[in-house]
This record gives sequence, C-alpha cells and structure tokens, in this order.
Amino acid sequence: MGTTSSWVVLVLIVVLVGLSAPREVYGQPNFIVILADDVGWGDLGANWAETKETPHLDELAAEGTRFVDFHSAASTCSPSRASLLTGRLGARNGVTHNFAVTSVGGLPLNETTLAEVLREAGYSTGAIGKWHLGHHGHHHPSFRGFDYYFGIPYSHDMGCTDTPGYNLPPCPPCPRHHTAARVARKDCYVEVALPLFENVTIIQQPVNLSSLAERYAEEATRFIQRASDSGRPFFLYLALAHMHVPLEVPSLPPPTSSWDIYGASLRDMDALVGRIKQVADNHGKGNTLLWFTGDNGPWAQKCELAGRVGPFVGAWQRQRGGSSAKRTTWEGGHRVPALVYWPGRVPAKRTSHALLSTLDIFPTLVALAGATLPPNRRFDGLDVSPVLFGWSDVGHKVLLHPNSGAAGKDGEIETLRLAQYKAFYTTGGAMACDGSIGPAEHHQPPLIFNLDRDIQEQKPLDVTSSEYQAVLPAINRAYTQALEDIKTDNISVADYSKDPAVTPCCNPQHVACRCQGSWSRAAVLDHLTRRKATWICL
Repeated sequence: MGTTSSWVVLVLIVVLVGLSAPREVYGQPNFIVILADDVGWGDLGANWAETKETPHLDELAAEGTRFVDFHSAASTCSPSRASLLTGRLGARNGVTHNFAVTSVGGLPLNETTLAEVLREAGYSTGAIGKWHLGHHGHHHPSFRGFDYYFGIPYSHDMGCTDTPGYNLPPCPPCPRHHTAARVARKDCYVEVALPLFENVTIIQQPVNLSSLAERYAEEATRFIQRASDSGRPFFLYLALAHMHVPLEVPSLPPPTSSWDIYGASLRDMDALVGRIKQVADNHGKGNTLLWFTGDNGPWAQKCELAGRVGPFVGAWQRQRGGSSAKRTTWEGGHRVPALVYWPGRVPAKRTSHALLSTLDIFPTLVALAGATLPPNRRFDGLDVSPVLFGWSDVGHKVLLHPNSGAAGKDGEIETLRLAQYKAFYTTGGAMACDGSIGPAEHHQPPLIFNLDRDIQEQKPLDVTSSEYQAVLPAINRAYTQALEDIKTDNISVADYSKDPAVTPCCNPQHVACRCQGSWSRAAVLDHLTRRKATWICL
C-alpha cells in the first residue's frame, strides 16, 4: 500500500472512531436541558420569520441543529414533564393530568427519573425552575435524583404574588388582610402565596416574579460553576417560567399592548437562554450538550398573551370552535421548537425533519453518558443520538399523542402519527380566545390528515378515497399494537388525592402564608412521615 493510501486509511479510522465512540473518546459530556413553558413553535425566529424577538435562540439554531418535527410528549404541564424525565408516556408512568397545590402524590416513586440514572453514572444533578411533579414528601425534586433544587413547585399562576404580572383576565396581588382574600376573584389563587424553594427550604413566599428569571440565571450559573470545580460532569434541568402566564416584563418603559407584553417577555427568555449558553461555553466549549425545547404549545385562551403556533393552526378544529393549541392533540398543542447545540459534535446550520419527541431526551442522554436504562419497563422514547450527530434523519415510525385536558379521558391515546399521516379518534374540548369550546367528538373511523400536504390540518382525507383506504389498515395495526404494548407493560399509578395540609405554607398564621423566612428541614422530614404535617417558618 502506498504512503498516500496509508494516510487516507489512517484518517478514515480516526474519523470513524470519533463518530462511533462519543463517550469513550470525549468522556462524559455535560447536559443542559432548557424547557420553556407554553412556548409556540412559531415563537422562534429561526422557525417563523415574523418573530423578531429571539436573536440568541436564532444564533443557537445557526450554531447547532434545529428540529422542525419535534413534539412534546403531552399537551399540558405535569404529563409532559413526567414523560421527559422518564422517557415514558403518562399511560405508563401514571401522570395523566396536572397536580394541584393540595396534591398528596406526584410522579410515582417506582418511576426512575433521568436525574437518578445520571447521578448513579457519576453526574452532579441540578433542577432549577418549575417542578410540577409533586411537592409532598418524597415527590419533591430533592428526593427524585437532583443534588440541588431551586424553584417553584408548580406553575407560577398557582399562587398569588405581590408582583402578579400580566394575565388574562388579570389576577390581584396577594392579600394582606383576610377580608381581601374573601372578595378576590374565584378563578385566581389568593389563599396561598407562591413559594420559592431552595432544596427543601421555602426561602420566599410569595415569590417576587419580577426577579425570578434573574435568580434562575444566577443559580444556574452557580450550579455550573460548582459542578465544573468538582470535576464531575453535570446535568442541569432548567424549567423556565417563560412563556406561561402571568408574564413578567422587566424592561422599561412598560409595554403598551398585549403583543408588546408577549414580545418583551419572549425577549427576556431569549436573553436568559443566551446567557446560559455563554456560561456553558465559558466552562469548556464543546463539553456541553444544550437541548432547548418546550413542554407544550401556547395557551390559546390567553389571546395576545399566548404564543405563536406558526403554520400549525388546526384549521379543522378552529372552524368548529375551540382551541387547537395547548391541551389538544392538534399540532399546535404539541409541536414545539427544539434546538440542540454541542460544538464539534452536533452539526451547525442543520435542519432535521426527523419525527422526534421530548420522550427521546431520556434514552439519548442516558446513552451518551454511557449509562444503562432502568430495567423491567418499556420506553416510548428512542436513543436519537444518530440524528443529533447528523448520521441519520430517521426518528419515530409511530408517535402517540395522549389526551391532555381537552376531550376524552386524560392520558388515553386517541391521536396517532404514522409517518406523514395523523389520525384522530377524539377532537374538541379546549377553550379558544373567543371563549368557544369545540364540541367533544369521537371519530370511528378516525379523521386522517396528510401533514405533508395539509400542515394546517384543515381537510381530513375523504374516507372513500383510495389514499384513506390504503393507509387506514396500517394506522389500525399501529394503534392496536401500541395499546397492547402499553397494556402489557409495567404501569405505574399516580396518587391524585388532595389534602389542604400538604400545601406549601411558610407561615400558616399569616394571610396567604406570607413570610420571607425559611421552612426547616425538620418540617420536611415530619412531612414525609405524617400526612398532616405542620409547616413552620424559622
């Protein structure tokens, strides 16, 4: 073999080794998963040209890979987050609808979280932001695999604050007198202020929403610094308050319209993400995989305070009234923005059309960390690292979309994606901006849309057409197989019982539990062993 040929072979070997063994060659990477709340697919300028407020996210897209057929595992908060952290749909992990302020349970304790797997693999693990998977006892994030937690236990509209921000309709600030609580609007949370936790301690109640994003950025920076100093790889799960209402707008002068409010809040989120990216790069560019996505689509009934779905308008549903975004299984409810940035590993300036999901985050990061999936259960997510690295553009053959608070029983699978075809067995049931709620309808045979031709989901295939008749058997087979696979799996059941005694309350003697002190670890331990625990303030 000539000298030139030998060099070619050597170069090919080096390249192939680098591609096939990311963990062995590069060591365990750091992971940052940033989950935006109620963000629309069209809220990124990289996705939707009309959006101008996201220069940092657009830069992230240019320096990484953008996934345009990426979906949240559910269309509402708790189920979506449970699926991200377990790689399993709510039909398997038991989380089928949102937990309440008074919820006794949470993500079932026999479910293994991504944080637990990565911590066992040597990672330093941190969760910052919204949890919403149970706050009572061992359901708290400090007992679900996270070494450090800083954030709020549920959505930030599930408790009053002194800085209520922008909502539709607006909610008042926390009462300072018991009489104020009695006259407040019934659809606003006024009896208990929103708490802010650091690990198991309530450090502020009510939360100051005006400074919450800044505090998240500061705590994320500190966590990354501490993990880097320790020499251990880290996993940071950063669950933002943006773009869920109430929206906070830190910039001055104050916005003059609802669109200005949403745009200002979107710019604030964008700046936060840009800041986290810079911090990660400063601690070794190329050592950290950053994955940005959303928990579900925009909350349409919030009108101009809701995000942009882009072209995914769910026109068939809109024509009949009701929403086709959050809580629904229309594309606007679960097709979310997704960007992955990992310099030197994930190709830059690339757009992938692979059918992917937040379900894939769990098995993908586990594989990249060199860890092993938990046994005795099945996963809905896939290891999609070949797609991330640009070696493939093939994702799911079938993707299931569970009912998420609109029509149908919560958590049941009544919408299915098979290649470019999408079948609905149930539609309707979610409120739109105009107050309409589309009638709940069950479809047998199912409505089937060809998304390649009809991304707006406007006109289902004619049931008598040759295309419908050709694809229906494949859809029926996929649907039957999916339901059977779930039925025969190791399924968990979440406890959705409620008890006012488990409500996080720093000082029950004060109206709305108001305090600026700390809730002791002793109270946490008491809370673990006795259902009716006493919440105290130091």
